[in-house]
Amino acid sequence: MTRKLVAAAALVLLPGVLSVAAPASAQEPAQREIAGPHGLSTLGTQGWQVLTTANVKDGGDKVSTPGYATRGWLPVKPDDAGAPGTEINALVQNGKCPDVFYSDNMRKCFGYVDKLGPVVTKPFSDPWWYRTDFTPDFRPGQHAKLTIPGIVGEGDVWVNGKLIATRDVVSGAFAGHTFDVSKLVKPGKNTLAIKVYPNDPLKMYTLDQVDWGQIPPDNNTGIQFPPTLQVGDALTGDNAHVVQDNAPDLSSSKLTVKVDVTNDAATPQAGDVAATITAPSGPPIVVHQRVTIPANTKRTVMFAPVKVVKPRVWWPYSMGDQPLYTLTTAVSQDGVLSTSSKSTFGIRTVTSRLVGKSAPLPEGARQFTINGKDFVFRGGGFAPDLFLRYDSADTAHQIALIKNLGLSGVRLEGHDMPQDFYEQADRAGLLVIGGFLCCDAWQPEDTSTLTERDYRIMHDSAYTIAQMERNHPSVFNYGWSDNEPVPRQESETLKAFKEADFQVPVIASAEYKSTPTLGQSGEKEGPYDWVPPSYWYDSSHFDADDSSRTNAGGAWGFASEQSAGHTVPTLDSIKRFLSPAEQAKLWQDPAYNQYHANFEPGHGGYKFGTLYTLDQSITQRYGKWNSLKSYVDLANIANYENTRSQFEAFLHHSTDQANPATGVVYWQLNKGWPTLLWSLYNDDGDQAGAYFGAKKANKPLHAIYGYDNGSVTLDNLGAGTQSGLSVQARVLDTAGKVLDDQTASGLSLGSQGVKTGVLKPKVPAETKAPAPAQVYFVELQVKQGGKVVDRNVYWLSTQKDVVDWGKTLGNPQATLSQYANLQALQNLPKSQVSAVASTRSHGGDLVSTVTVTNTSKTPGAAFFLRADVRRGTPDGREGPGDNQLANATWDDNDITLWPGQSQTLTVTYKASDLRGAVPVISVDGFNTGRLVVKAAGGYGHHGDAAVAPQIEGFRE
Repeated sequence: MTRKLVAAAALVLLPGVLSVAAPASAQEPAQREIAGPHGLSTLGTQGWQVLTTANVKDGGDKVSTPGYATRGWLPVKPDDAGAPGTEINALVQNGKCPDVFYSDNMRKCFGYVDKLGPVVTKPFSDPWWYRTDFTPDFRPGQHAKLTIPGIVGEGDVWVNGKLIATRDVVSGAFAGHTFDVSKLVKPGKNTLAIKVYPNDPLKMYTLDQVDWGQIPPDNNTGIQFPPTLQVGDALTGDNAHVVQDNAPDLSSSKLTVKVDVTNDAATPQAGDVAATITAPSGPPIVVHQRVTIPANTKRTVMFAPVKVVKPRVWWPYSMGDQPLYTLTTAVSQDGVLSTSSKSTFGIRTVTSRLVGKSAPLPEGARQFTINGKDFVFRGGGFAPDLFLRYDSADTAHQIALIKNLGLSGVRLEGHDMPQDFYEQADRAGLLVIGGFLCCDAWQPEDTSTLTERDYRIMHDSAYTIAQMERNHPSVFNYGWSDNEPVPRQESETLKAFKEADFQVPVIASAEYKSTPTLGQSGEKEGPYDWVPPSYWYDSSHFDADDSSRTNAGGAWGFASEQSAGHTVPTLDSIKRFLSPAEQAKLWQDPAYNQYHANFEPGHGGYKFGTLYTLDQSITQRYGKWNSLKSYVDLANIANYENTRSQFEAFLHHSTDQANPATGVVYWQLNKGWPTLLWSLYNDDGDQAGAYFGAKKANKPLHAIYGYDNGSVTLDNLGAGTQSGLSVQARVLDTAGKVLDDQTASGLSLGSQGVKTGVLKPKVPAETKAPAPAQVYFVELQVKQGGKVVDRNVYWLSTQKDVVDWGKTLGNPQATLSQYANLQALQNLPKSQVSAVASTRSHGGDLVSTVTVTNTSKTPGAAFFLRADVRRGTPDGREGPGDNQLANATWDDNDITLWPGQSQTLTVTYKASDLRGAVPVISVDGFNTGRLVVKAAGGYGHHGDAAVAPQIEGFRE
C-alpha cells in the first residue's frame, strides 16, 4: 500500500458518524484504508539457527554478526505463531528423536526429569543460541524498535555484534521488552542472536508442566512468541486498543480509542493520528487527532469517546452470535504514513459476584455473568503442545472438539497462548479463563526472598499479558492459582492490568481464598483422582478445618479444577503411543508407573503416575477383565459414567439458591502429548468414553437423572427459548423388562434455563452388601414436536457407592466403605444390531450417517455401542493397520438401544484423512459382535461373509 496518508485538521461530529475535513495542504482528497500493520514485521519467519553454547566457541559479538558461519547448527522452522520454540523442538525438527511421543522415546532420547526445578540434563543445562537473519524495509534516518515478547528462561539479546540487553532484564515467559536498535539496524541483512539460559520455573517467572505429564528435560527453554521489529519515522504508534463503557442493558457502548505515540527524534514532532472503528456491518467510524510530542517522549493519545447505539454484542457461542469490530490506527507526518495497526475486538460486558452464602461457602460462590445473563460455566483445563509448538489448524480442530463437547470454554493456567489462539476463540465464541501457574515462582511462599527485580518482572509480565488479551472478548477473567498473591505481587499485577486497560474480573485464587483488595475468590479445587459418580452430587460434606475447601468437590460453588483422574483412550489410540510391553502393563499391572501418566510413582495422595485407584474401582464395581480389550471396554464405560455425572451434577444443583453450583472446570481437557491422565480427548484427536460422557451431559437440550435424589432435571443450554418439550423416563432391568414408565409434557425453558423435579422414576429399592444387588437402567428421552432430541441412558445398581467422608475429605481421591455393584453388566444377554450408512460432501468435509438398530428378538439392551469411521477397502471391509479416523467428530456415541429402537449417528471428517480409502463404519457393543458397514453404500461385513444391510452381530 502507498505510504501517503492524508492528515486531518478538523474533527466534525455527526449523529452516529465521525468524519473529518482535510487540511488545505493535503494533496489527496480522502483517507486511504489501512489494510494491515505498516512498519511491523515478525523476525525469524525464514527460519532460525539453534545450537547449544557448548558447541559454539564464539561469543555474541560474533554469533550476532551477519554472515556468521552456522554450518552444523540446527535449522529450525518457526511454528504458526512465528516462533522457533524450545530446544527439544529444534532437535526433533532435525530428526534427533523420531516418533518422540511413542512409548518412552522422549526419555530414551533426552533423559528423565522427576520433579520441577532447574535443568539438570545435558545438553540442556547449558545456554543455547537462537539466531536469525532479517532484512527490514529500513532506510537511514528511520527508527527501529526490537520487541522481545518473553523468553522461557532468560536471555542475552544481541543485534549485529552489539549486546542490547542481558538476562537481568530479559527474563520471564511473558515479560515483553522493547529496545531502540535504530543505531544498529541497517539496510540489507541484519542478525538477531539470543543466548537463552536454562529455564528454572522455581526461580523464574516462566512456565512449566507442573504434574500434568512428563517434564521435558529442557524445561521448555526457548522462544514461544516471536520477536518483532517496528520501523518508522520520527513518530511511531503502538499499543492501540479500545476501552469500552457499555450501558447496563448494552443498548449503547462508548468506545475510547487509545494509541501510544512515541517521538524518537531529538526535537518536538507534530503529526496526525487516525483511528477507524469498523462494525461488522454499516459505515466505519473515523477519528483524527493532530498531536505534538516532545523530544524522546512517549504519550498516550486518547480520543473522545465514540457512542455506538445498539451495538452488535458478542456472546459465547451457546448464547448468541460473535460479531467482531475492527480497529485500525495510523500515525503519519506530512501525509506520509509511518506506522499502522489493525486488530479486532468484541463489545460485551463481563461481571462477577458472590452468591449463595452457605456453610460450605460462608462468603458465597463465584458467579460469572455475560451481558447481564448468569450461566453455569462448564469448561476444561487446556494444555498446549508439550514442546510449545503452535499449530493453527490443530487449534481450530481442538476448538471444534470443545464446541462439539458443548463446553463453555477453557481454562489456561500459566500457559497464555499466541494471538491466533484468542482470535480463533473470539470467532468461535469460546470463553477463556486466564491465570498464573501454581507450584512454582508464580506462587511465592516466602516474601523475604523476593527482590525489586522479581516485582518488576511480575509487573512487566502482567502488563504484556494484558496487552495480548485485553482486545479479545473470549477472555472473561484472569486470576491466580492455588494461593492468593502476596500483597505486592497483587498490587504490581493490578497496577499493570489497569495501565493496560484490561477490563475483566480478576480472581484472587482458584481455591477458596481472598485478599483485602480482591476479596473472596469464591472458587475451589479438587479432587484429582477417582471418585464415584455419586460423589459429584454431594452438597453437604466439607472439611471445616480447611478454609480453602480443597478436595471437597461436590456440585456446589465454582470448581476451578477437578476430575476423577485417569482417562483410558480407545484401543486404536492406545496402540499408537504405548509399546506392546506398556499395553500389557496397562491391563495386567495397575501399580505400574505409566510414562504417559506422569512422573509420580505409587498411588494415593498426590501420586498420579499409576492407574491403580481407577483400576481398583473398576474391579470392585464392574468386575474383572481378562484382556487389554476387555479392560479398555470397562474403563471407557467407567470414564463415561463419571464425566457425565460431574458435569450433570453442576447443572442439576445450579438452581439451589442456598448453595448453588455456578461452574466447573474439568481437569484437564487435553494434553500436549498422548496421555492416560486427565483428559477428555487425546493428543491424536481420539474421543473415548470420557469425551462422550461429557458431551452427553452438555447437550444443548438435555434431561438429567440425579444420583442424589433420583429426580429428573431438564436444561436448555442454548441461546433461545425451547417449548413443546416432553420428557419420558423408563426404568428397565437387565433382561429388558420395563419396571416404570413416566412422561412429563408441556414443558418450556428459556436460554440457560434449568428445571428440576420434572419426574421421579420408580427404581428398585436400595440394597446393602451382602444382599444380592440388582442392576437396572434408567432411560431418559426428550422429545420436541414428537421428535427425540435427547437420549440419555444410565446403568445403576441397588447397591450404591458409599463414600467414607472421614477418610476422603482432604484427599484427591475417594475412600469408599461400599462400592456400587454393576458386575451383572458382564452377564447381559447377547444382543444383535444392524447398521446402514451413507456419506455426502459438505464443504471440504465428508459427512457420514449411520443408523444403528437393535434387531434382537429378545428384550435386552444392546449396551454401549461404539461407532468409528475407518479407512476401508472398496468392498467395504476394514483396511489394514491403523485405520481409525481419530479426528472424526461425532454428534453422539457410546449409545444403548433396546429392541426395535434406532438411532442415527452423524460423523464429520476430512476426505484427506481417508488417504484414498473408502470410508467404512464399525459398530462394536459391550454385548454385541463387531460389524462393519460401507459408509458409501449399505452393505456390511461380519467376519468374511458379505451380508445385506440388516446385519446381526454377536460379541466375540
